[in-house]
Amino acid sequence: MLIHAPAKLNLCLYLGAPRDDGLHELCSLFEPLALADLIEVTPVAQDEVVCPGVEGENLAALALAGLRERGWEHEPLRIEIEKRVPVAAGLGGGSGDAAAVLRLAAGEVADLPQLAAELGADVPSQLRPSLALVRGAGERIEPLPDPVEHAAVLLPGGGGLSTAEVFAEADRLGLGRPANELDELAMRLREAAGAGASPLTYKELLVNDLEEAALSLRPDIGEALQALRVAGAPVAILSGSGPTAVGLFPDLTAAESAAESLDTHEAIVCAAGRARLAP
Repeated sequence: MLIHAPAKLNLCLYLGAPRDDGLHELCSLFEPLALADLIEVTPVAQDEVVCPGVEGENLAALALAGLRERGWEHEPLRIEIEKRVPVAAGLGGGSGDAAAVLRLAAGEVADLPQLAAELGADVPSQLRPSLALVRGAGERIEPLPDPVEHAAVLLPGGGGLSTAEVFAEADRLGLGRPANELDELAMRLREAAGAGASPLTYKELLVNDLEEAALSLRPDIGEALQALRVAGAPVAILSGSGPTAVGLFPDLTAAESAAESLDTHEAIVCAAGRARLAP
């Protein structure tokens, strides 16, 4: 079996106050990208998760172990992940892989969203990748209609920026919004995106509060964002906690033309807004 684990783009990320559990209240719009890890699942004698090029235990292995702990009796599986989503780049690659593994047990294991939340804040939203308004620390998910066609140019910046470090820097800088402001922003996002409009029609709402913190740690992100604007991106934003800079475009043709004008070979062009879960 071959399945896709789509990358996740934060079209916006509004930061709230830290919670008692150490996580932060958020208000965000998530959307899937056509860029996805390819996962091959085959029966074997003993469970095994393999991810060439990525050392150490990953979320996909923890997801499979969590399914077994909850009594999933499916035959042992070898899960081999071909990484196409840049690692530690703010694109939810690990969370998407974990969610793809959990989907294997859909209808067979109770309360997959709870297990997903235990694995990581971004995992629950990736059980059914779609445009969604996300609240809490990622556990409150409100699916929205698929948006009209648009595309993205990604500049991953080499990855490697720690999410924990970015949030810690945001706290040091005193970033964050009060709860009533997050509620107001959620209402505006719901209204703007609720009819399936292109994100480019509400670009004034596409703000990432973590950008200042990420720039503090990696000033080169600012150069990538500016390069995308010069290349014609109507919107240039940071995805998640970074370091990936993202330019949004009305279609793939415009995105490809912009990518060609950039002085870099790292640019990734992909469609946005709809998930593809199987080849």
